[in-house]
Formats: sequence, C-alpha cells, structure tokens
Amino acid sequence: MTASVRTLSRGVVTRYAIGSIGTGGFATLPGLVLVYYLTDTLGVTALVAGLVVTAAKVWDVVIDPWIGERSDRALARTGTRRTWMIVGAAALPVGFIVTFAVPAGLDPGASGIWVFLAFLATATAFSLFQVPYIALPAELTADYDARTRLLTWRVVVLTIAILLFGAGGPEVRAAFADEHTGYLVMAIVAGVVIGAGMLVATTTAARGIASTEAAPRRDIRAGYAEGFAALKRSAAFRALLAAFVLQGLATGLMLAGAQFVATWVLRDERAVTFLFVALIGPAVLFAPVWQAVARRVGKERGFALASTLFGIAALSLVGMIWAPGAWVYVPVALAGAGYAGMQSLPMAMLPDVISHDARTHGIGRAGSFGGVWTAGETAGMALGATVLTIVLALTGYVESIGSETVTQSPAAVAGIAISFSAIPALLVAASLVALRKYPLRRSDIEADAAATTAETVA
Repeated sequence: MTASVRTLSRGVVTRYAIGSIGTGGFATLPGLVLVYYLTDTLGVTALVAGLVVTAAKVWDVVIDPWIGERSDRALARTGTRRTWMIVGAAALPVGFIVTFAVPAGLDPGASGIWVFLAFLATATAFSLFQVPYIALPAELTADYDARTRLLTWRVVVLTIAILLFGAGGPEVRAAFADEHTGYLVMAIVAGVVIGAGMLVATTTAARGIASTEAAPRRDIRAGYAEGFAALKRSAAFRALLAAFVLQGLATGLMLAGAQFVATWVLRDERAVTFLFVALIGPAVLFAPVWQAVARRVGKERGFALASTLFGIAALSLVGMIWAPGAWVYVPVALAGAGYAGMQSLPMAMLPDVISHDARTHGIGRAGSFGGVWTAGETAGMALGATVLTIVLALTGYVESIGSETVTQSPAAVAGIAISFSAIPALLVAASLVALRKYPLRRSDIEADAAATTAETVA
C-alpha cells in the first residue's frame, strides 16, 4: 500500500502521537530501572543483569523482521495492520507487571530467570505493536513536510511520556517502604497506561481495504529475507539505520546509567527525577523547533545539527568525575534539546526512505522496513545496558540486596560517569559519519509524491 499526498487531520496526528505514551513508557522505564532492580533489589550480579536484559532484547531483534513481513501480508490480505497491534497492546501490560512481581526472598538465580522469562514475553508483545506502528507513517501521507509534522508531534508526546515514566516511575517506587511492593505498584500503574496509549494508536491503521492480489504463502524465512533485501537494496535505509542504531546505543547507555549517576555520582538516589526533568523538558520544547529547522534546511541537515548538539553536551559531562554537582543539569538540558531532533527527524526520514524504495522498486514493504528498523533500535537500546554492565564489572561495581549498604570505589564511580558522558559522545560522533552517506533530499521525495499522485489520477 502506498500513501497519497493529503493533509493529515488533527485527529489522526493526535491518535498516532498518543501511541507514543506506550512506546515511550516501555522504552524508558525498563531501561531506567530494570538493571538497577536486578542488581540492587534482587542481588543479581551486574554482568548477569545485563545479560538478562540483553537476551530478551536480542529475541526482539530476531523476531522483528519476521513480524514486519507478517504485517505486510496481513495488510495485503485484510487491508489492515490493526490486529497485530491490538494483540501486542493488550498483552504487554500483563507481562510488564509480572516482570516486577518477583517474590521477596527468592534467591538471585531464580529471580534472574523469572525476570528474563517475563521480560522476554513483554518485549515480544511490544514488537507486535511497534513494528506495524512504525510502518504506518509511510501509508498515512506521502507529503515530505506532513510526515515531519506527524512525527514531530509523536516525539512531543514521546518526550512527555519519557518524562512522566522516567520521573514518575521511581517516585511511585519510592513511595513504598518495601522495595518489592514499590516496584510492583509502579509496574501496575505503568503497564495499564502503556497499554491504553497503544490501543488508541491502533485506530489510525487502515481498515478493511484489502488488495485485489492474494498474498502468497510464505514460511518464516521469508520474513528475514524481505527485511535483509530491503536493507541490501536501499543505501538510504542503511545509512539512516546505522546512524539511528548508534544513537540508540548512546541514549540506551545514558538511560541505563541515569539511576547509577544519581545514586553514586550525585549521591542522591532521587536525583534521577531531576535528571529526567532536565533532559526531557527541553526536548518537549525543542521538537517543534527542529520541525522548523527541517523545513528550512532539510531533515538530514537538521538531524546532523541535533546530533552534534547532543554529542557536545554529553562530552562535557565528563567533568562529573572531578566535580559532581548541580551544574550537570545544564549540559543535560542541552542534550535534551538535541535529543528532540535525534528522535523526530530520523523517524520522519524513515517513511521517505520507504516510499522512495516503493517508487524505485515497484513494491511496498513498509512492514519489512519497520521490522528491521525496530530490530536495530531494540538492539541499540539493549546493547546500551550491556555496555553499562560491562563497564560496571570492569571497574569493580559492588551489587547489593534490598537495603544492604555498600561502598563503591573511585574507579567504579568514574566508570559510571564515563558511561554517561564520553562513551555516548563517541557513539554519536560515529553516527554522524554514517549519516553522511544518506542520499535522499527534499526534491527526491517531492518527485516520488508527484509520481504517486499522477498514477492515482490516471
């Protein structure tokens, strides 16, 4: 299915954006608290905790291309991607709650297995929703600027969701003296809100306009074949995906490290709330600014500018090693301003890549592109947590169980600070190198849209 050039209604933009309450919540809260929950409440060693989280994410990387191809088949057969989205939205809250429902007193090994299995199921449910959700913008409109508007407001809601879940989740947890109870209540509240936001977004998917051509029967290998074929034939997709994955690794590393920075660098466990306010407040304000920048200089240049701002701000946080203090909120706020563009602009560029591929190769495979994209994003975020746990292990981080008091060495504290600053800055610099190979410009997308309109009229 290809999109025509049409004005997006406020209702469609709003309902699509509300879906990011769910995606923002799921992307934020587990990344923020899950490793910390495993190490400092359940007593799981840092390296094992990282492997638990990463293994569940790797599973998503494996299944996302297959889900994308199945979503394309469902669209051809039934005229909609809604069914898979609804199943994922309904199942995710259950898995999320079970993830944080580990019984008190369970030994660390059994606790790690419990979290792994529950989070594996939760991540699968998320992919069932997320892959077709990512594919929708290419089908909602073919207009270059309308796509930027659609994804800008999605990112506005996304950043608000990150703020609410990132700041509110730990506050809900801290409201209870018993850590196990606090995490469980947090999971119940968050899971219900995440599922509700996702269900609203399912209403933007097309309904019941099936293709006149029957979708061929395919085995599971076809899903991966379609995804890899999309990656192989589209240089624009390779460049954009490489940049986005590297930045996902950088932001995933910072997200997983935020609680550790608050606790061991700033010496205030609840400072994680202020870190999130400093990061996400400017992101909400600057998302429309990056939309205006993209309209003037192009999405790809705006993306590069936003990434540069983020990287410089992250690098400056190295100073935490020698002088931790309230000053860190200033560069975090600058990083937040850049983060808004790092989210909205590549997401607005993805439907351009999809529609250009459809025009160039005569096929529409938005689901396959979405599957590979989601797999890459998931891998980046998951590996961010893995990198953090490796640094923690190498620098001698000491785990604890429940309210047990431990002391961290200067090397461990420095490792936490570097994981939140220098390493993310280097990853963003590498993403800018990848972005230089992105070939599409506004003129290419407008030519695609004009050709699509001409075919529709004919």
